Amino acid sequence: MNVIVTGGAGFIGSAVIRHIIKNTNHYILNLDKLTYAGNLKSLAEVSNDSRYQFSQTDICDRNELDWLFKAFQPDAIMHLAAESHVDRSIKGSAAFIETNIIGTYQLLEAARYYWNHLSEDKKQAFRFHHISTDEVYGDLKGIDELFNETTSYAPSSPYSATKASSDHLVRAWQRTYGLPTIITNCSNNYGPYHFPEKLIPLVILNALVGKPLPIYGNGEQIRDWLYVEDHARALCKVMTEAKVGETYNIGGHNEQKNIDVVKSICQLLEELAPEKPEGVEHYQDLITYVQDRPGHDLRYAIDARKIQKDLGWVPEESFESGLRKTVQWYLDNQQWVAHIQSGEYQNWLQQQYPIEKVG
Repeated sequence: MNVIVTGGAGFIGSAVIRHIIKNTNHYILNLDKLTYAGNLKSLAEVSNDSRYQFSQTDICDRNELDWLFKAFQPDAIMHLAAESHVDRSIKGSAAFIETNIIGTYQLLEAARYYWNHLSEDKKQAFRFHHISTDEVYGDLKGIDELFNETTSYAPSSPYSATKASSDHLVRAWQRTYGLPTIITNCSNNYGPYHFPEKLIPLVILNALVGKPLPIYGNGEQIRDWLYVEDHARALCKVMTEAKVGETYNIGGHNEQKNIDVVKSICQLLEELAPEKPEGVEHYQDLITYVQDRPGHDLRYAIDARKIQKDLGWVPEESFESGLRKTVQWYLDNQQWVAHIQSGEYQNWLQQQYPIEKVG
């Protein structure tokens, strides 16, 4: 199977590619614009595999998409390319609208044109898998509530509004044009190779150098945490086994308050990195409460029973085991972190394999 992965140099996209190359016989074409959060060093361990190729491509570039579809002849699309940081969307939403909405539209149209020219058997087998977020559902009010696949959309931030829009576009292209699409909505991911602006890596790295650990508001916001490698397994199962038109929520069954996540990281660092920065007696002393984010949702939580029932997927990592692995990974991969913090990663491009190598 030939699979195009958009946003494959990002956090979740790179985990998906590493999983596919290591565990299947599929061929991968990674399309990534390489904005600030795209990092090809996250794919170093599979970059020399003959089944992997990379193209620095903007999904808003329809002409480039058409050429790549024709050359690579994909059997499936896994669409992960997106601007994804809520804080950045609040400060400036234009890039989110351009990539998440316009980019998804251009990709859908390129896929539809390509799909319309396939043989009937290839048309039946083709899949367009759109990877989205639980943030499209908004805020859970009741303590016993969970997001399921029929929960109404009520996005709160510019980021989640653009992802909700892209979800609607994907469903419309399936309903109107018959394009065989599938959608997944996931809870908060964490794990290795996470860009340091997000909560868990930011706290780990700030603590190691004695910087404040910023907590929005009172830290009582609740998120359902999903280890990124568990998510990658789920996405591959959906791509290969799900029926056209289905939606699956993917969650880790790991609800945690933000303040408890930060305290758990501090406790792990006390054990795994006992030599603290000068002037720091306990890592928890670095916790700092800052003004809450505008429109901050209080709680997200996923009901993942459908994907378990239909496809047999369940997360392998508990939050405790996954967080320990994550903290240890950052301690063991300081060079990767240094490349991010210095900006060097943005100037580093690994070898790009010619499109003709795929077959």
